Amino acid sequence: MPQNIFTGFIAENYDDESSEMFEHRLVDATVDFLVNAARGGAALEFGVGTGRIALPLSRSGVMVHGIDISPDMLAQLRSKPGSDAIDVTVGDFATAKVAGAFSLVYLVYNTIGNLTSQEEQLACFRNAAAHLEPGGRFVIELGVPDLRRFPPGAPAQPFQVGATHLGFDTMDTATQQGVSHHYLIDGDRMTRFECPFRYAWPAELDLMARLANLTLLERWGDWNRSPFTADSRKHISVWERQQ
Repeated sequence: MPQNIFTGFIAENYDDESSEMFEHRLVDATVDFLVNAARGGAALEFGVGTGRIALPLSRSGVMVHGIDISPDMLAQLRSKPGSDAIDVTVGDFATAKVAGAFSLVYLVYNTIGNLTSQEEQLACFRNAAAHLEPGGRFVIELGVPDLRRFPPGAPAQPFQVGATHLGFDTMDTATQQGVSHHYLIDGDRMTRFECPFRYAWPAELDLMARLANLTLLERWGDWNRSPFTADSRKHISVWERQQ
């Protein structure tokens, strides 16, 4: 079971430190894509967090249930207008079960990487399939590691350099393990936060999907359905549960 690292100060400040994720065009494109994928049915979000996507998706008319390992993140969700329309379950989204069948299960913004072993990630695919009705879709948004950013001998690479947030990635290509190191600055106070992750290439995810009785339906370079190419820095992949 993955460690719950999104607690206390981290959960309380998660939205502020992730402000780029809340950019209106990004959120709108994400919600539009997921509404289409849900096809009028209910949706289940793995790693619902503070509700960045679940809340606008719910407002769009989709019934949403969320699973998250962090009670503190769910408390932030519950503090927001409209959250009473979203049912939530506290648990590991690789194994936690909720009642009912869904037309859509989804993970956004690299959330599957929080499962730091191949076994856990495969369990996540199987858990998604178990919650899907026949013909239902499983959608994942996941970055494609740009290993070219890591020249030989480089100890880390920055991904965020600002007045209140410094972020650096370290990566072990032999094990596909990485750590995002965050330094959050508030006046003369600094909070250090480390988030381990496991990256997986699209082909590896497709094999996990096949083992879970899911078939690749489509893959895009972003939520606006740009083509996925060798230069894409992320992918939006959609798998379908077999009948």
